[in-house]
Amino acid sequence: MKSCRSIPVVLTIAGSDSGGGAGIQADIKAISATGGFACSVITAITSQNTLGVTDILPVPLPTIASQLDAVFQDLNIVAVKIGMLADSDIIQLVAEKLEQYQPQHVVLDPVMVATSGDLLLQQSAIAGLKAQLLPLADIITPNLPEAAALTGAAVPENYAQLEYLLTALGQLNTRAILLKGGHFESESHSDDLLITQQGIETFSAQRIATSNTHGTGCTLSSAIASFLAQGEELAIAVKHAKHYITDAISSADLLDIGQGHGPVDHFYMLHK
Repeated sequence: MKSCRSIPVVLTIAGSDSGGGAGIQADIKAISATGGFACSVITAITSQNTLGVTDILPVPLPTIASQLDAVFQDLNIVAVKIGMLADSDIIQLVAEKLEQYQPQHVVLDPVMVATSGDLLLQQSAIAGLKAQLLPLADIITPNLPEAAALTGAAVPENYAQLEYLLTALGQLNTRAILLKGGHFESESHSDDLLITQQGIETFSAQRIATSNTHGTGCTLSSAIASFLAQGEELAIAVKHAKHYITDAISSADLLDIGQGHGPVDHFYMLHK
């Protein structure tokens, strides 16, 4: 008789990307590729592809609640990754369910700002995110525009302008922050800063020249959740996730997906 293999369960709570490059679809791929078992709760259905988003339909609250109850009441969920939450009501519901079920790890990717710079959440919803979800998270993973939206600071354009933003981030009521520096496109390298009470640790990688970066934030935060679920300490989980997303971006141009900003190669290791 074959013995069962233990695999940590990771829940992703996010929106669906019909194009498969970001959102729930990217999360499931990243969690699976890094050694976890992925389950999901869909908060919104989006019509999108590599060229952009054309429609967003929030999932009704009772359906989100029933999805959460279904997975938590049956599966041994060790870690939760949270992505797109369409409005303040969904934020409140997710916070209440996390308080109810108490998963061991929570990774929050605060999806608030579109690539165009437009806010995807109203200010009231951002306030709810800060008050209700940030305190529950082991780590949040904002990019520079999202960090600015969370703090009210200006978006820095280079590393020399980071000091004020870092000070403002330190005032947030959350345990750890991974500030992603990928928007400093003039730099030759991409530095992510892990900010904790112990200080700031830098995770650096060579910047890769590619337009196929759709879903990088979803992928990175999901990989962190996957490594946390496997028992890694936070800094080690971030280190492994940074290596994973770097390799996935490095292989992205080997894929020929769509006519716009294509996805990263979540399963690059299968091609080696």
